Amino acid sequence: MARITASVYTSHVPAIGASLDLGKTQEPYWQPLFKGYDFSKQWEQENKPDVVFLVYNDHATAFSLDFIPTFAIGTAAEYMPADEGWGPRPVPMVKGHPELAAHIAQSVIQDDFDLTIVNKMDVDHGLTVPLSLMFGQPDEWPCPVIPFAVNVVQYPVPSGRRCFNLGKAIAKAVASYDEPLNVQIWGTGGMSHQLQGPRAGLINREWDNAFLDKLISDPEAAASIPHIDYVREAGSEGIELVMWLIARGAMSDVNGGSAKPTVKHRFYHVPASNTAVGHLILENN
Repeated sequence: MARITASVYTSHVPAIGASLDLGKTQEPYWQPLFKGYDFSKQWEQENKPDVVFLVYNDHATAFSLDFIPTFAIGTAAEYMPADEGWGPRPVPMVKGHPELAAHIAQSVIQDDFDLTIVNKMDVDHGLTVPLSLMFGQPDEWPCPVIPFAVNVVQYPVPSGRRCFNLGKAIAKAVASYDEPLNVQIWGTGGMSHQLQGPRAGLINREWDNAFLDKLISDPEAAASIPHIDYVREAGSEGIELVMWLIARGAMSDVNGGSAKPTVKHRFYHVPASNTAVGHLILENN
């Protein structure tokens, strides 16, 4: 059977992708950030997944304000990098895993989560920046990716508890797939940032690191954080962190396992284009 072996959490700031694409990673502003992912790229080489289930939010490329699915799973065989207004990122096409994606959709919908099935879409920086941070700049991505888009752009957005429970349903779905696949689940977005209004530029180091602590050792508490706390403490875009709870909900310790996951890497850096960058790798035991 397939198994979720690890969860990865990372911010997906668009300026990180631009820095990579323009060869600015060694500039003083960017160097400390990219150094924080050196371990991660090596870890991925040593723990290469068969499939990555990547939770992210679309930024008005595949979807618009005309059509906003709360949860959307990509079931296509391939996804092209999206043109977000300045041309597509010069990164490889993303190969999907239609069979596993369809299986997860079937299982999760039968578990009473309503998913939107997407058979064709382009993927923006929310998905491609995490791939670049974890895999570097290869000619092709090392494994198939299942895109899973969450609406955290237009209210109402799903609760942290709903996302956490959805992660549990995804873990159940993966475990029932009849092929011995090593699956990693990634939660992306955040951390604290606000891009507009009087609080534009807000970063809350203390709150961010407390969230990381909860995510590791007390995910139930993290899942109970109300929306107003994200907005008040982490800024209007801090609500993206609910997507991390989908990945955390898929880990074995909250699905009947007895052992807490192993923290393989933890990193925090500010700022990256007015955003706090958080990163975490947890391995199932």
